[in-house]
Amino acid sequence: MKARLFTRSHKYQFPIQKELLIYKLVGNSVQIHNLDFDVQENDDCLYIMPRVEELRAITTLPETYLDLKGVGNKTQVIVTSQMRTIDKGGPLLVMIFCAFLLLASIILHYVGKEALLTYVLSGCGIFIFLIFYIRLQFGYFDYVRKVRRYVKVQGDQISIDVRKQIFKHKLK
Repeated sequence: MKARLFTRSHKYQFPIQKELLIYKLVGNSVQIHNLDFDVQENDDCLYIMPRVEELRAITTLPETYLDLKGVGNKTQVIVTSQMRTIDKGGPLLVMIFCAFLLLASIILHYVGKEALLTYVLSGCGIFIFLIFYIRLQFGYFDYVRKVRRYVKVQGDQISIDVRKQIFKHKLK
């Protein structure tokens, strides 16, 4: 079973056909925090992958999958972002370390007589986890939010453009 700890999913529905949405999105690029993300197609899924060739800093980045399901003239898009496999190790180690600190403080609370050590260990575990969580919110999860917003805005814009073209043809 895969760990879904850093995976986020969101559903959108656009009033256009699936093929048109794929045609308009594939090949586009979005820039987030001076880093390019490319939209690529593979089977019925679209992938939004970071272009890491020019990346110099160590950054935790998402890989985003767009699962497109056509329902009549509408398209349901399931946006799933997950952490790259190469980036998962560090955050998991930090979380395991914080869990061990909290577990050690609980054990020392019931077994040991040192209350100060118990409070210091639990305080350190919680403090490290909070710093880690805040860093993830401003880094990895910010990328996830902005990629998701890009999909929503692009889908809405494509829908508006299609409606304008249909309306022009009806007027003629």
